[in-house]
Amino acid sequence: MIRILTFVLIAAALAGCENQGGTGPGGGAGGISIGTLDSSDPGTIAYFQTLTGDRVYFEVDQSTLTDEAVATLDSQAEWLMTYQQFTATVEGHADERGTREYNLALGVRRAVAVRDYLINQGVTADRIRTVTYGKERPAETCSNEFCWSVNRRAVTVLEGAATS
Repeated sequence: MIRILTFVLIAAALAGCENQGGTGPGGGAGGISIGTLDSSDPGTIAYFQTLTGDRVYFEVDQSTLTDEAVATLDSQAEWLMTYQQFTATVEGHADERGTREYNLALGVRRAVAVRDYLINQGVTADRIRTVTYGKERPAETCSNEFCWSVNRRAVTVLEGAATS
């Protein structure tokens, strides 16, 4: 119940929070903006980002998947198995605390945890690559628990285009 309440509070805060230097809503570093595609079409990147969910969050200094992360990754795996014309890059991120080197390594562990989970669900390994950004690409920039919690993430960024 506490995790659900925390998630609701984070979502509410995100809705009212100004993005200050991150990648913007709905995208990783190379993601396509939600506004450029019709999110009502299940075969689009916008649908994946908004309705399937393109990111999962982690606890402090952890790369272990939470129950909420597993639920999102189950949806991602199902979507990726249906729309096999897409490949994905899983971006690992960390909050601002800790050294650059530590956070890069933590980002790797988070991205690999997501990749491995998707592979175990049936997505072929040749369709998923990983990259770490550590603390270099925050979704939010401020020094408080809210910002740190949204920066501890892995984002699945799709490449490819839906065919007609």
